[in-house]
Amino acid sequence: MLRGDAVRVLEGWEAPDPGQEELRVHYLRHLAEHADGMWRTCRPEHVTASALVVDGLGEKTLLTLHKTVGRWLQLGGHCEPGDTTLAGAALREATEESGLTGLTVSSQPLQLSRHLLEAGGCADAYHLDVQFLVTATTDTQYVVSDESDDLAWFALDALPQDTDTSVQALAARALQRIPQL
Repeated sequence: MLRGDAVRVLEGWEAPDPGQEELRVHYLRHLAEHADGMWRTCRPEHVTASALVVDGLGEKTLLTLHKTVGRWLQLGGHCEPGDTTLAGAALREATEESGLTGLTVSSQPLQLSRHLLEAGGCADAYHLDVQFLVTATTDTQYVVSDESDDLAWFALDALPQDTDTSVQALAARALQRIPQL
């Protein structure tokens, strides 16, 4: 069911540029070739879901200082057996990692990001991350989870200096999309 949803989402998603289109095609090929392509046990790649959480005004994003990676990242992670949709997996991850309730998730991805993990249980595997925009209500009181060293709100156009380039690109895409919401 989750794999079928991932295929439907990726087939129906209009990539915003040639680089994203190349990733979209790569993800679809991966899912066609690997029945277990959604699960962390699939090597050398597997699909993940993440969320760029923005406040209700669309001005700030909640980032995690990831315990394993040691950098500010969007919330997200591995798909779980109970997940039925990619957007739902991103929403579950955002809720688990932030403690925020009343979040809403976009139905279409904001961006795709393929990146190599260099630490932790998935070291030397690539995450084929499908990244969604998630909006918080006016209640932005978060709770730091075990997966984070810290959580903090940052202006979308003023992220910390050591923020990964893929997160910077994700924030830039959100800034372009938010007025259209």
